[in-house]
Amino acid sequence: MVVTAALANYLPFIPDSDKPSQFQGSSEFSRLAPTPVFEAFWSFAAERQAIFYRRQSEAAPPWTTDPILNAFKFTNAYRASDRVSQYLIRRVIYNGPQDPSEVVFRILLFKLFNKIDTWELLQNRFGQITISIFSVQEFDRVLSSAFDKGQRIYSGAYIMPSGSRAFPSSRKHVAHLKLLELMLKDNLHKKLTDAKNLEQAFKTLRSYPMIGDFLAFQYAIDINYSEVVDFSESEFVVPGPGSRSGLQKCFSALDHVPYEDVIRLVTDLQEIEFEKRGIRFQWLADRRLQLIDVQNLFCEIDKYARARFPKTTSPSKRSKIKQRFRPNMSRIDYWYPPKWAINSKLNPSGTS
Repeated sequence: MVVTAALANYLPFIPDSDKPSQFQGSSEFSRLAPTPVFEAFWSFAAERQAIFYRRQSEAAPPWTTDPILNAFKFTNAYRASDRVSQYLIRRVIYNGPQDPSEVVFRILLFKLFNKIDTWELLQNRFGQITISIFSVQEFDRVLSSAFDKGQRIYSGAYIMPSGSRAFPSSRKHVAHLKLLELMLKDNLHKKLTDAKNLEQAFKTLRSYPMIGDFLAFQYAIDINYSEVVDFSESEFVVPGPGSRSGLQKCFSALDHVPYEDVIRLVTDLQEIEFEKRGIRFQWLADRRLQLIDVQNLFCEIDKYARARFPKTTSPSKRSKIKQRFRPNMSRIDYWYPPKWAINSKLNPSGTS
């Protein structure tokens, strides 16, 4: 077990042994006043990961008996297992020139829209996407044409800022293309390669117009999938709005406790907490849940609780889950950043 500052602050006892069976106390989260939603957090995480493996084995649907997971869309327990992340890793990051400037350019161009169809639209028009062919005007023509025909060019996963103040434009995508142009001129890739840790990479991205805390952290994680930088996913986390809402539903005494510390505490104690409840969690090979994954799981439990615990609310006051589950049966050959050293340990075939 990794003993972090969060553990030192909130655990009354740190065992000498790393064996979870020797640490069965229930006081590690008691000061935070856990709710029934937190109890459901662990079974939700395990069942969502079990669904991933059932689908990977090409089992026929339904993949779960949980009516909420059957009815609504939830991301995977591991962020890198989601369809868009898999596409980013395999088809964008590691498919093309590996010069840091090119890799960072491709990642950010893809993530500004976060939509596979938009990336393939640009590829079909321009061929291999490189800095040398990038033009705000030419890319705008293609995207505006698609938009005028009724094609969605942005994913609904993130709410992207319009950028109208930083880059005045009649259309949001033009502002984002101009932002990318600014990043290229500013040699962003050099600043990222000079970063000493994930937090510094986050702060570098955060310094640009239109990039808030949430997007900067998400983009830092995406860039960290590449060989441009190599930071641990469990050294730094920035909880997004959905994650904070999930944390508020899981604990009723979060006053003066940083959300980051709670996410780290859950990450550090994951083996113990699963074992205490008799829940079997299937790791991604031998890779435990990282801070980014636990951050995402709190966002997902926020949605799940809207259906299972409708009387449990948070300041967001959202009461419905927007996206229904519609299975995409197209095949994914799962493949993760080679530096994780888990690809040879996983069956790469399956669907998600």
